[in-house]
Amino acid sequence: MVVGVLKLTLFIPESGSLKGKRRVLRSLKDRLRSQFNVSVAEVDHLDLWQKSSLAVALVAGDREHADRSLQKILNRVESYRLAEVIAVEMEIL
Repeated sequence: MVVGVLKLTLFIPESGSLKGKRRVLRSLKDRLRSQFNVSVAEVDHLDLWQKSSLAVALVAGDREHADRSLQKILNRVESYRLAEVIAVEMEIL
């Protein structure tokens, strides 16, 4: 059993307020939770209205599966076009 963690730093150009940012993040988090059965949380830049960091965590049976799943999640976030991914940290524990 391994744990995969993906930290994404996002730029949200459409957001003009914290309320707008949280709307975008709520949509993004809900989609990831329902499509990939992962845990998602905002972990940094809580008071900035155009920047955020999300952490995504999952448990997998082996390292390869965790790595593939995290890569699919990253690709999906980039395809949503709700936010621009400006930094990625991926770790398999």
